[in-house]
Amino acid sequence: MADGPIIGRTIADSTPFWPQRTPPPKGAPNILVVLFDDVGFSDFGCYGSPIETPTIDALAAGGLRYTGFHTTAMCSTTRAALLTGRNHHSVGVGCLANFDSGFPGYRGKIAAEAGTLPEMLRPHGYRSYMVGKWHVTPLTEVGASGPFDGWPLGRGFDRFYGFMDAETDQYAPELVRDNTPIEAPGTFESGYHLTADLVDQAIRYIADHTADAPDIPWLTWLAFGACHAPHQGPKELIKKYDAVFNEGWDVERDRRLARQKTLGVVPARTDLPPRNDHVRAWAEHAPDEQRLFTRLQGAYAAMLDHADQHLARLVAFLEAAGLKDDTLILVLSDNGASQEGGPLGMVNAMGPYNMKFEPMEEKIARIDDIGGPDTHSNFPLGWAMAANTPLRRYKQNTHGGGIRDPLIVHWPAGLAARGELRDQFTHVCDVTPTILDILGVTPPASVAGVAQTPLEGSSFKASLFDAAAPRRTKPQYFEMFGHRGVWRDGWKAVAFHPPGRAFDDDVWELYNLDADFAETTDLAATHPDKLAELTALWWAEAEAHKVLPLDDRFGARFAENAQRFHGARKRFVFHRGMGHVPTDVAPDIRSRSYHIEASARLAAGDAGVLIAHGDATCGYSLFVRDGRLVHDMNIGGTHVTVTSDQVIAPGWRRLGVAVRPDGGQRRIVLLIDGQPAGEVSTPLGFFNFISWSGLDIGRDRGSPVADYAAPFDFTGLLQTVTVTMDDDQALDGDGIGAAEMARQ
Repeated sequence: MADGPIIGRTIADSTPFWPQRTPPPKGAPNILVVLFDDVGFSDFGCYGSPIETPTIDALAAGGLRYTGFHTTAMCSTTRAALLTGRNHHSVGVGCLANFDSGFPGYRGKIAAEAGTLPEMLRPHGYRSYMVGKWHVTPLTEVGASGPFDGWPLGRGFDRFYGFMDAETDQYAPELVRDNTPIEAPGTFESGYHLTADLVDQAIRYIADHTADAPDIPWLTWLAFGACHAPHQGPKELIKKYDAVFNEGWDVERDRRLARQKTLGVVPARTDLPPRNDHVRAWAEHAPDEQRLFTRLQGAYAAMLDHADQHLARLVAFLEAAGLKDDTLILVLSDNGASQEGGPLGMVNAMGPYNMKFEPMEEKIARIDDIGGPDTHSNFPLGWAMAANTPLRRYKQNTHGGGIRDPLIVHWPAGLAARGELRDQFTHVCDVTPTILDILGVTPPASVAGVAQTPLEGSSFKASLFDAAAPRRTKPQYFEMFGHRGVWRDGWKAVAFHPPGRAFDDDVWELYNLDADFAETTDLAATHPDKLAELTALWWAEAEAHKVLPLDDRFGARFAENAQRFHGARKRFVFHRGMGHVPTDVAPDIRSRSYHIEASARLAAGDAGVLIAHGDATCGYSLFVRDGRLVHDMNIGGTHVTVTSDQVIAPGWRRLGVAVRPDGGQRRIVLLIDGQPAGEVSTPLGFFNFISWSGLDIGRDRGSPVADYAAPFDFTGLLQTVTVTMDDDQALDGDGIGAAEMARQ
């Protein structure tokens, strides 16, 4: 048979040719991956929580729950392993997408040699759609010039709607469609919430696909922002949980463990470990503190409840479209609950990370704002501990609380199991090999002409059909910020690493997870040979998977990454009509002197924003209002505002602001045509963080930095905005690290 057309001089002596499409594997199901963010092991109702998750619970009742599923302790890293079927260091995402340390395991970007699931499925007829959080592209590569090879469309997805960073405001998100930044289709005032929008888009993508190509299977990857900070959700849902959690985290942990035992999620012999470090007994807190902490937990719970309600719409659509039975649905979380809220929680985390701290009285006074558009709330350590019941520690750590997570598998047409449990050890890098195994697809030798590294995960397909199937035989290492761990044959060695301590001084613990689900009985002293065997194994695995060199300087790495990216550049020129500049690409004005100047033509009555970076929780804005120039520095909701002492004359004007250190203060001077026009001094400033929301020119979209309604478009003619920075930046690596970790 000819493998191409025969072309003669005329159609009479020519033979046409049409290549056949590669058919999908016989019986190939649709695939829906639902990935939650920072949701603890016990937070789904079917894993022991009182948080209402009936949609997730119903999927579990119609399928399987895994109780030995493990992730990587952080978001970027779990996503890299989930997408590729390989360990996260092996593919270059040893830590976060936010920095590149210069070593092969820590590039912040999935290597081309590590194909993603959509890239592997594309030759087999699948179409792939990505909705929600990405966070596996270096954030210095998410600007207007890319490069785009690490964006979702560059890694195999056919369509994308979501956000690139670790987090975003749920009411005013930093959205991207395909490769282009866009504005959210609504506002807080109009009832918009990102969770609902993401589900709308997922339904649309599947509906479009079904109408156009009903015989072609699809992969839809839905990665919620829930329940990553900021915890934002409907006020009525938040207040509903006051009565659920008002007895505190100690009572809640006991209740969850009892439910877990009844559900069979944990063995009946499981004991709770002691409270985590820095968590006080609930009874030791004053009543007003308890009331605040309950509300902060309510915002988290409401965010999950709200996501479950909207997931119900997607599941109902699949049912109505006749797709549900033959769709393989996986519901999971990317790591354990987050410790970034600290011992006392936060109403607006952006202030403390710029040295503007939140007194308890201030937090309590804002209790009814929690979950709203001008808050960046996160719950206290005690509630994160309860979320991870019965496991120790949190996200970032390699104890169970950081790496043991829920996993639900639902596939009515393919699985006979209904409501069953599986206790086999599984790891997030096993998911892609399992999907390929179900489809009978062999991993490709090359993707886009690049030779591929072998998959490192192991298929757990057998356990889907047999509760007694053998568990994984490969060992599995863990590492995050110097915290280490390794599992083999039911035994786990783990070391907690305080930043700055010599790695050789870390204390390794030893647990038999088959007998000790919650890691409560350290066997290091009684089984020294087993501990020595596992620690040696960890070093061997670390060398094999690009974990080395160990580096706990994550704060310094953030600072170095920013300085390396911008290099010697100190001047940025922005033209009218542009905007949506991501924070990590925008001018880095932290802890330095700088000057901003806009060239604009104004007529009487013209007003609006010249430049704005940030949102209602943190940022700065330079704008014209009532004929005067105004600069607003918003540090965690505290506004330092200066208004020009003169009206701006019509015509072409140079409108600017200069910020300079002045004896421990920051002197902010407004400039009109280069001449001072008003000033203010303040001890506040952008020391460690500006905002996770990006920069705009000629407007302030979404969540407003200052006391105006957004978008506040400039009505005059804006030509350029120039930002010039002095070479006096003195970044505090530890402070920046703490601030950056707040948004991971």
